[in-house]
Amino acid sequence: MNVPVWAWFAVIAGMIVVLAIDLWIVDRGEPREFSLRQAGFWVGLYVSLAVIFGVILLIFGGVQPGGEFFAGYLTEYSLSIDNLFVFYIIMARFAVPRIYQHKVLLVGILLALVMRGIFIAIGAAVLAQFSWLFYVFGIFLVYTAYTLVRDHNKDEEDFNENIVLRWARRVFPTTPDYVGSHTIVRVNGRRMVTPMLIVMIAIGTTDLLFALDSIPAIFGLTKDAFIVFTANVFALMGLRQLYFLLGGLLQRLVYISYGLAFILAFIGVKLVLEALHESDVSWAPQIPIWLSLAVIAVTMAVTTVASLIKARRAEPVAPVEAPQGQEAPQG
Repeated sequence: MNVPVWAWFAVIAGMIVVLAIDLWIVDRGEPREFSLRQAGFWVGLYVSLAVIFGVILLIFGGVQPGGEFFAGYLTEYSLSIDNLFVFYIIMARFAVPRIYQHKVLLVGILLALVMRGIFIAIGAAVLAQFSWLFYVFGIFLVYTAYTLVRDHNKDEEDFNENIVLRWARRVFPTTPDYVGSHTIVRVNGRRMVTPMLIVMIAIGTTDLLFALDSIPAIFGLTKDAFIVFTANVFALMGLRQLYFLLGGLLQRLVYISYGLAFILAFIGVKLVLEALHESDVSWAPQIPIWLSLAVIAVTMAVTTVASLIKARRAEPVAPVEAPQGQEAPQG
């Protein structure tokens, strides 16, 4: 799809305006807990904006670009939900006070938007020159799917600090406790960082690692850099509100990793088949975008419903209280 430069600037400017309004409304005044009502409103707003944008693409760009956007958006949004599990573990690992958690997520997500924009620009340029990389991306996604299934039952409390986080811990003098929402403070004339900055580094660098999965995945659905960029941004923009909206529900989505593994494997196979097709291999079929969209949507719906059913069945049943003056029935 040939997108004029003004359209790029218009979309980026619109996203900046929406994010600025979000920050001004949500983060003004004293730090406070993110309410469920606030989270629900902003998640609904960001999803609605993504749907409106997709419909505009359908009308002015055609069925193919519109379908690619919705497939890419669903994939990135699904992978973002999986990211929230790790964010939840990081917040618990560093004992971040709840009233400051949305600030940590905000900085981490803004960093992710910038880094993913760079990744997408590099990826689009490289793939245009070296089409054989689609084989590498496809195999990588299938392997990632395998690791998701393999590590499904791994202890969720495990969080392996990456090299950037270890370096920050070693280099920067850190205060033992949080100092409000400050990231850098002066103690006895010495400048020190607080655990708040360390957590932000953990969130930002972890999301960068997640991009190694999500960027190849969406390039498996579309080679259009504009669609790749917008799908990623729309999926990330409401991520911090989604974190608070889901809350304890995150722990109930027990089958989400299986669903994501299936989606990544499907896209990986799709990438390899398309690469073979472009290499004039006659037997390699092309998977249409409508089928990709259907597979992604149905997979996430089935795994979400199955997870909630399992969580509901696993809930302990409260004992039946006998009416006053009677004994409770014996089992």
